[in-house]
Amino acid sequence: MDDIRVIEVKQSVFADNDADANRLRQQLKEEKTFLLNLMSSPGAGKTTLLRRLAAELEGKLRLGVMEADIDSDVDARAMRQVGVDAIQIHTGGMCHLDADMTRQGLRELGSANYDLVILENVGNLVCPAEFDTGAAKNVTILSVPEGHDKPLKYPLMYETCQLLIVNKTDVLDYFDFDRDKVVAYAKMRNPDIEILFVSAKTGEGIPQVARWILDQAEAWNR
Repeated sequence: MDDIRVIEVKQSVFADNDADANRLRQQLKEEKTFLLNLMSSPGAGKTTLLRRLAAELEGKLRLGVMEADIDSDVDARAMRQVGVDAIQIHTGGMCHLDADMTRQGLRELGSANYDLVILENVGNLVCPAEFDTGAAKNVTILSVPEGHDKPLKYPLMYETCQLLIVNKTDVLDYFDFDRDKVVAYAKMRNPDIEILFVSAKTGEGIPQVARWILDQAEAWNR
């Protein structure tokens, strides 16, 4: 009986996307545009955090935001309400963005006009972590109500990110959330990951996040 040829489609898709992402990264490097890929589950506080960061970074970096969702333009409108240039990307039902989808968004936004572009990826702890968007750095948000065990359950998200932002510290007293454990679990997945505790609602920790972004953008353009 003849052997059946097996084609590893998923591996091929990832390899093609990785190569495309590297090309996009090089293009952004030449433009001196720092692209930040922001990921989290729905409701973790991505948009609220971005609104706080926009105020903190005003006058320091020219900021543009790309909001990715399966549908609606709610998040892009929320950013424009605070004076931030923003566009909405609809993924057509897909739960992630890849490098080419990101490139299309950057083209519409006009990435060369910005020092910093933040991609608010689709709310999901699985698919977005699998696809390289061409970003210079990846950041993930974990909110206190989600629990401190998420790095154990969704390892790839924490392995691919350089910064973990633990949000909603203002409600720590109301949830069984262990700060030490979330740090230990995240470091278990990625020993090099940096961790900042913030409250996007009160503003606690936001200057530290802004400082991290400024430092990373400066290093990117150096």
